[in-house]
Amino acid sequence: MLFNSSEYVVFFLAVLSLTWLVVGFPRLRLWLLLLASYYFYASNNHWLIMLILISTQVDYVAGLVIARTQSQRTRNAALVASIACNLGILGTFKYFNFFAASLVGLANGAGWNLSWVDLHIALPVGISFYTFQSMSYTIDVYRGRIPAEPSWVRFSFYVAFFPQLIAGPIVRASHFLPQLSEPPQLDRDTFEQALFLVMRGLFKKIVLADFLAHYADAAFNTPGAVNVAGAWIGVYAFSLQIYFDFSGYSDIAIGCSRLCGYRLPDNFRRPYMASSMADFWRRWHISLSSWLRDYLYIPLGGNRMPGKAGVYRNLMITMLLGGLWHGAAFHFVLWGLLHGLLLIGERMLGLAREDPEKDGFSWRLLARRFVLFHVITFTWLIFRSENATLLGELLDALIPGSGTVVITAGMALAGAVIAGGWLAQAVCEYVDVDRRFLGLPVPVKGLLYAGGTFLILVFNAGGPTPFIYFQF
Repeated sequence: MLFNSSEYVVFFLAVLSLTWLVVGFPRLRLWLLLLASYYFYASNNHWLIMLILISTQVDYVAGLVIARTQSQRTRNAALVASIACNLGILGTFKYFNFFAASLVGLANGAGWNLSWVDLHIALPVGISFYTFQSMSYTIDVYRGRIPAEPSWVRFSFYVAFFPQLIAGPIVRASHFLPQLSEPPQLDRDTFEQALFLVMRGLFKKIVLADFLAHYADAAFNTPGAVNVAGAWIGVYAFSLQIYFDFSGYSDIAIGCSRLCGYRLPDNFRRPYMASSMADFWRRWHISLSSWLRDYLYIPLGGNRMPGKAGVYRNLMITMLLGGLWHGAAFHFVLWGLLHGLLLIGERMLGLAREDPEKDGFSWRLLARRFVLFHVITFTWLIFRSENATLLGELLDALIPGSGTVVITAGMALAGAVIAGGWLAQAVCEYVDVDRRFLGLPVPVKGLLYAGGTFLILVFNAGGPTPFIYFQF
């Protein structure tokens, strides 16, 4: 069930209406939302709902054991059980095919036939998100940062809440569980902010991302069939497509959550306005980058290493595993490796700024951001290219030759969307456009909403397309 489908609209309006009708019965409301969340996931994955139930049950019990025992050995065993369960589920269903294929390739090279090893295990949607989210709860209970949740239904709802279940944000228990102790609120301002987020997210996905997808797919899927202009447009089209697609999902998730009475953390903050690669990761997929920082980078030693080599090692391990988190393929690992090298290079050169916003506006800073946008765009080449052959063909296509360069009207429009997307982030970096939009007179906002809805319906006429991060 996709956010950009009519089925989801009917489902969400039904859930919203029913749960607000019973708002005076908190436990009943929680059960209805939990069952709705399970139905939402089962509509995509059917029996694979069992994986969420297993992960939830193991972490719920592990949290209680950790909180209620004085034995350090028992606490350690409960934590290990939680991590082993979540990583075992993730490893089996997401990475088995990858490692099995690698093993088969090595065996074939040695003259052994191990083709039977590949079991073609299906990848459950959202598995990377809910396993990380559930596992972080157990770790935080173990660290003493949050108390164990005694209610199974509250904890299960935290793990399975449907707006963020498939592609995040990855929500911390310390952020979400306390909200369940408060009566849900939906005043006029919250309703309007939520509606704006949902509309903005749908516009990003359907009107912008899906339009740019045509040119990105042409360049990355069949690079030999596009001319140099098509190749360059395709590269930048994907850079903006993946941003509009994923941030669009996050906007819809956050907006739908607010309409239900709950707050989710922001997941994007104008990433193409970053002034360094470190700054980019403070702005892009914030819930994942902060998760990797708090549960991997810092436990490895983070910046508290006796020498710089240790810090660089921690950075590289974090980015390699961050790349692997995105998908079971070597090109994702190479993408993580490239980001790790860029982060290390910045530290060596002293280019990683902690708070670039303090500089305010300057043409020099804007130019730096513009250059970094191009650097980030070209790192997406490895991320998007499924194999070295396609990557090589695309790189060849980017080099001007002697053939005729044809720029169609569609390519020109795609170029305008790309440029406009970057400029919009530049403006929003210094101007609170969201607040100004919400402050417009009601008739003006009504016209803008009507225009946006019209474009969404027109561009979605061919049917909904999946969000890019569903595959992760």
